[in-house]
Amino acid sequence: MPVELEGGCQVFAPGEGEPLAAGTVREWRHVGRATGARDISLRILELAPGRSPALANETCEEVLYVLSGRGRVVLNGRGHGVAAGTGIFVAPGVAFLADNPGPGPLVLASSRCPDPGGTGPDWLEGLPAAVGDGRGGGGQAEPPPLVRLKDVPAEATGDRWYKVLVDRRLGCRQVTQFVGAIPPGRSPEHFHEYEEVLCILAGEGRMWAGAGSAPVAPGSCIYLPRRQVHCLENTGRGELRVLGVFYPSGSPAVHYRS
Repeated sequence: MPVELEGGCQVFAPGEGEPLAAGTVREWRHVGRATGARDISLRILELAPGRSPALANETCEEVLYVLSGRGRVVLNGRGHGVAAGTGIFVAPGVAFLADNPGPGPLVLASSRCPDPGGTGPDWLEGLPAAVGDGRGGGGQAEPPPLVRLKDVPAEATGDRWYKVLVDRRLGCRQVTQFVGAIPPGRSPEHFHEYEEVLCILAGEGRMWAGAGSAPVAPGSCIYLPRRQVHCLENTGRGELRVLGVFYPSGSPAVHYRS
């Protein structure tokens, strides 16, 4: 069970809960309307070697981030190589699948806005015609809806930095995806005017909401309701690096002191 902190903040341990399974995919659903979120979701997708079933995406904007592994994703019938540190935008009406060459799993973090709800798997059997085989087709190719962390310049806010991966520049109108780094120590408490999910990428620390806190480490996932007062404390000696997704979209640098 997740740790429940003040105001509805939830902290999930790495690999917490029983995953759903569909074909080559195991899926951990941590955050969504079924767990009390208003619009945002967070799930961890672990894809075994081979071709995954197709992921349906009818009405929401979905952002994905490759946590580990490498492979090839297919969007709108075109294949794109991905590796750890790649952000991906899946627009409404676009189906998604992945080829994992192995030998290890391809692991992604997925957020949808607005969360379509539901508790069962939404992976499609077979290969829908709208997805194609990833070999491309005629005509001029559109810019791929993905970005690599190493190619994005960092923006500084005091002693911290962040990189925005997915936002309007990739056609994503409602959601912002970023990676940020927190130095050792604890920042002042603050809140945001958006609903947010976080995934710890590196380092160790504590998530604070009010007087309560919970430990976090690589793989930990966090849900923050809108206007929830909080702060992340870095208890290690190096960077605490986090993946963040929030709705509605905006700048990760905007926050308000409690």
